[in-house]
Amino acid sequence: MLKFDEAKQMESVNGALQLRSEVEKIVDQIYSEGFDNIFYLGIGGTYASSMQAVTYITGKSALPAYVENAAEYLTTGNRKLTKQSVVVISSVTGSTEEMVRAVSKVKEVGARIIGFIDVKEAPLAQSVDYLISYPANEQIKFFMVADRLMFNNGDFPEYEQFYKELNEHLAAALVNVEKAADSFGEQFALAHKDDPMHYFVGAGNHWGAVYSYAMCYWEEQHWLRSKSIHSSEFFHGTLEIVDRDTAVTVFVGEDEQRPLSERVANFLPRICSRHTIIDTKEYALEGISPQFRGRISHLVLRAITQRIDAHLEKINCHPMEIRRYYRQLDY
Repeated sequence: MLKFDEAKQMESVNGALQLRSEVEKIVDQIYSEGFDNIFYLGIGGTYASSMQAVTYITGKSALPAYVENAAEYLTTGNRKLTKQSVVVISSVTGSTEEMVRAVSKVKEVGARIIGFIDVKEAPLAQSVDYLISYPANEQIKFFMVADRLMFNNGDFPEYEQFYKELNEHLAAALVNVEKAADSFGEQFALAHKDDPMHYFVGAGNHWGAVYSYAMCYWEEQHWLRSKSIHSSEFFHGTLEIVDRDTAVTVFVGEDEQRPLSERVANFLPRICSRHTIIDTKEYALEGISPQFRGRISHLVLRAITQRIDAHLEKINCHPMEIRRYYRQLDY
């Protein structure tokens, strides 16, 4: 097994969960003051996480939640985003050009901004109204805001039980998923290390992760050509270019949109010999109630793909931190 630091990963997840009291204080204040709508604003990977959070809210609440791409907002704007809106952002460096400019535009509108910025001294950290600085775990942080909003809105009565289980079991459960997925990750990496093209398919709160995995991981970090397709759209174009030897991976989650991915997974064996089905339901989550699995299946997916990434990086002798162009050139 390709080793990873179990203790460090558990500490990281538990540290993110410990942010909850801080998140609750901020969200409770915003909810008591009132708001028109909620915008998750991002670019690249943070846009992907934003899509996941908004899909999650949409399936479980009537709260008006929207996802906004920072670059599109700079060119098109969004008249629904007003001074009564709440904007949620995340950034590792706090210096991404599109995000810095978009947040400046949001400030002009007057909306309140909750910012998860890893670097406290970064430009973005100085621009938000509510700053929480803690590294990684973006999706845990985004979903934590969503969960508290839904709790305040009366849409999540099991909130306390859910977080009790996460506090006690999530970190260990995700480490155990990685252990269980390690052999699969190695086999997958060996089978697909030289793919000329790989199609990744998913839906629900997995969709943003699938979008990100194809673009931010396989393309940006592994330099392998890929494309992401939403499960609901697979049968409206993509199926026609799939043949016996096409590499296709379907991520099957456990939320409301699971049937969309199951439909693709059930169809592929008829036409494709190089398809892979990754179903989070096949992985144990000790201590997590069945009713809550769908809320965190995207985290299970990430634990699985981390093993693929680790083996792919080693097999292809290509460190994932190397970039040809990103932040290397002006563009």
